[in-house]
Amino acid sequence: MKILIIQPKLEKTILQLENELRNNPSVDVVVFPEGYLNENIHQARDLAKKTDTVLIGGHRRLQDRPKDRAIIINRNGDVILDRVKYSPTSFVIVEGLKIGHILCDELIVQGIRSDEANDIDLIVNPIGVGMFSHEQFDEWINTAQKIATAHETMIIGTSHANGSYRDTGVSIPIAYAIDKDGGVLFISKNDTRTRILDMMTKEISFPQAAT
Repeated sequence: MKILIIQPKLEKTILQLENELRNNPSVDVVVFPEGYLNENIHQARDLAKKTDTVLIGGHRRLQDRPKDRAIIINRNGDVILDRVKYSPTSFVIVEGLKIGHILCDELIVQGIRSDEANDIDLIVNPIGVGMFSHEQFDEWINTAQKIATAHETMIIGTSHANGSYRDTGVSIPIAYAIDKDGGVLFISKNDTRTRILDMMTKEISFPQAAT
């Protein structure tokens, strides 16, 4: 399985996602940040079906509190996970893999909160905006490594390329992939290039930039 890990800028559309998929048609899954889809669920479902790709990330439902939600859309354009933030961790079978979804600071606040937290193949951690300090960056990476080791599972996280928490004015874009033994596959700090992770070989590649 090839996983496309993107760090788009905040936008009202999903044009960056569309461009990434157009430029990287061989990937199976795309991981994108918390809240990126905004309310463009119908467009995302059409895109998943059109490109035969699984979409994993977050969206917002403005009438909800909290407004952020975890989402997974399969290759057929079906929403197979739509969970409100801070509710128990959900697991779904995607492409024969058991995938868990930890939304942004759920990584720190609650970790994995579920009775189904066994035999996990992959955990995805879509993050909103970047970190507000180098100390926070290190804390999130260390926590991800502990979760990967405790559950013997790979974990992947990614944030937007811009934006700051509660308009603090500080943003350190973050993306990472940690192997099931806690080993680092990659850690991205202030480097918002798109990456492709091959889950079988563990190789990381940098595809052509989206245009």
